[in-house]
Amino acid sequence: MNTLDLHACRVKPDTVMDFSAYSTTPPDALTQEDITHWPELLHDLAEQLNRLQTILHAGQSRGLLLVLQGMDTAGKDGCIRSVFTHVSPLGVRAEAFGVPHELEQRHDFLWRVHAKTPALGEMVIFNRSHYEDVLVPVVHGDISEEDCTKRLDHIRHFESLLHDAGVAIVKCYLHISKQEQKKRLQVRMDDPLKHWKVQASDFEDRKNWHAFMHAYEHALQATSTEHAPWYVVPADSKAYRDLFVSELLVHTLESMKLVMPQPKLKLSDYTLR
Repeated sequence: MNTLDLHACRVKPDTVMDFSAYSTTPPDALTQEDITHWPELLHDLAEQLNRLQTILHAGQSRGLLLVLQGMDTAGKDGCIRSVFTHVSPLGVRAEAFGVPHELEQRHDFLWRVHAKTPALGEMVIFNRSHYEDVLVPVVHGDISEEDCTKRLDHIRHFESLLHDAGVAIVKCYLHISKQEQKKRLQVRMDDPLKHWKVQASDFEDRKNWHAFMHAYEHALQATSTEHAPWYVVPADSKAYRDLFVSELLVHTLESMKLVMPQPKLKLSDYTLR
């Protein structure tokens, strides 16, 4: 299945990154008939993802890391809930990265990340990631341009190490517009059950929107490689976002040529009585 143009949203290595070239909404060519089939497509992809994850978990020869980044309200939590709803929790793990605590601050910035990467047989989702350390500190002026460049070099080497260890890496920037963020923040403010999600940083970061876009462009441009590509996912539509990430994961797992391990027993020697 290849219903979406995944290739068009992939950030090519060694290209100048400009978000104005990427839409936050689904392609204009989609018809209403296409849209009505989204729930059916998402269900089919969920079944494929569950099957492929079972083979990944059983074989324990490869791992997969999905990195989700985006501005506040871009839908990282919602995407995880939707895409992995029907996937067996065996061998699947979600990790969230917030502000580094005291011990983490006393180590290099990748220290807290490495221990949470996938083991062989695992699929791990990073809700925010090591990329926070080349975004927030840059926008807030906490690190220099030289330090940022060094961190981006370290990230490329880190992801190359994971690739060499058998971990496939897929990185998704959930691309929402500033207007859509405003709507979603208002929904959180209006719903008492979502008040816990609202933080002062949401409003401060929104004031620095253009600075964050520039920091993201720099980070994606510097770290989208053949073995760890970035995809800019149109995320103003939650349904299209989830469909895109689901198909991307299925496409990635299929390209890994996973195979079920041979049975440990000669089953023909056993009968049920």
